[in-house]
Order: sequence, then C-alpha cells, then structure tokens
Amino acid sequence: MSKPHSSKARASRPEFGPRLAAQLNAELASMPLPGRILRVASLGRAVFTTSLGLEDQVLTSVIAATRANLRIVTLDTGRLFAETETLIGETEAQYGLSIEVFKPWKEEVDGFVALYGMNGFYDSVEARHACCHARKLQPLGRALADADIWVTGLRRGQSGNRSNAPLAEWDADRGLLKVNPLADQSLEALKARALADDVPINPLHARGFPSIGCEPCTRAIKPGEPERAGRWWWEQDERRECGLHLSASVSGSRAKGQPKATASQV
Repeated sequence: MSKPHSSKARASRPEFGPRLAAQLNAELASMPLPGRILRVASLGRAVFTTSLGLEDQVLTSVIAATRANLRIVTLDTGRLFAETETLIGETEAQYGLSIEVFKPWKEEVDGFVALYGMNGFYDSVEARHACCHARKLQPLGRALADADIWVTGLRRGQSGNRSNAPLAEWDADRGLLKVNPLADQSLEALKARALADDVPINPLHARGFPSIGCEPCTRAIKPGEPERAGRWWWEQDERRECGLHLSASVSGSRAKGQPKATASQV
C-alpha cells in the first residue's frame, strides 16, 4: 500500500475539483468493478475506509486482486462488535495486506463522557452526534489528512439518504474527490460476488445485521425493514447518519467541514 505524501504534492493538482468528479462519475459507469478501482488508484493518493461490512469486504477483495495502490484504513471507535474486531485480522491474513487502524483520541472520548455520560448518546440526537464526532469524524479526518481521493462502500440501495449517491463526487467540505465504486451495485450482486470469491464476511450479517456499526448503536433489523433500520434505531429521523457521509448529493444536507489534521496530530 502507498505511503502518505506531503501536502505540497497535493497542492500541485489543480485538476482535482467538481469538473474531474463529474467526468469520473460518467467514466466509471461503463467500467466493471476492478476497472473502477484501478482507474481511481491511478489518479492520486487514494484511501479506502472500510467498516468491514459486506460492501467493504468485497471492495477489499478487489483491491487485493488488482493490487491497486490504495491505502485501506478502518475506524476503531472503541465500541465495535467483537466479530468486527476479529474480522480485521482475518481479512489481513487472507489477502496479505495491512489495514491501518485509526482510533479516537482519549481526550475526545473523555470529554464526551464527562459531558453526556458513557452511553449518553441514547438521550438526545445532539449527544449521539457528539459521540460520532469524537469516535468517528475526528479519526476520519486524520485518516484522510494526506489523501486526494476517498473511496467508500456506499450503495444507493442502503437507504433513502443514499439513493442518489454518485459513483464520484467532489467533497467540498474535505477538499477531496470522493468515489463510491459500489453506488450502483445491488445487495444481491454483492452477496453473489462474495460467495463466488470466498470473501470473509462478518458473521453478524447472517444474524440479521445488514449494516454494522458500534455495538451499542446497532441492532438486527426486523422483516421488511430497510437495511439501515438497525442503526440508531431509537431516533425518529429516518435520515439519520453518523456524519461521515453527510453531503449535499448523498444526504441532502450539508455536513460541517472536517478540518485536516496537522502533521503533529497524525
């Protein structure tokens, strides 16, 4: 996997912006998944963030098979399911690659706990957003600090919020090209691909968890419920997200900018 480069190199890439995103969005539509991954990797410093779910595991298998030059990172919030933690090592062993783990800063978590309590996220949307900010958004900022391109496992079929997710877009909040190679893929197609390619899958999927996040914030879904109904199920807002993927094109709302980490913070 590639190593981060200096921010000076990135500054010399004026072509990165909305125009390139639109061109890439159209270009990727006619490509098979391996071709999409290789094309994205050819453009610059790409970081793929995996949550170890089905979609991300399929993408990891394609990255490994193509030997595409992408860094693979995951956000360990400190409250993941044990099955997810175990799958990190199993995936690294199967594909002979390294998954970089980014954890929240202790002072961020301590600050949340002091203000809201360890499980205060159940009490209000504000508290839940604060927890996600400390445990997810801050580590994500560090993971993407030197990236030109952010690769995700978003699919349009995951939720109504994501129904318009493009294959590529310009993330103005983070100053990145954001690529969603699976945006137009169906869950059934990904399940078939995972089975055919012997992709290691989180055992929680077989127990009714199509979308897996932090253990306290994820439950199995009921028959007929949408894929992401088990995430933050106690909240009434059907558009609920953790904040990682809030953008005008994906969710219809604008996320607050996530500042880049300084060199001393990475």
